Amino acid sequence: MSKRSSRDKAEGAIDKVTGRAKEAGGSLTGNKDKKAEGRADQDKGILKKKKGAAKHLLK
Repeated sequence: MSKRSSRDKAEGAIDKVTGRAKEAGGSLTGNKDKKAEGRADQDKGILKKKKGAAKHLLK
């Protein structure tokens, strides 16, 4: 596995966790913008993980 594909997967996992935290914080405080931002971060994390997996498969 290349370093870049591993990095993409790791960054994706971090983005997902950060997004979950933002979404939860937004839900608790009633902040709809923060909740939506958290969902967007989670989606970004999923895409990064898939990008890393695709790079690994193409090697």
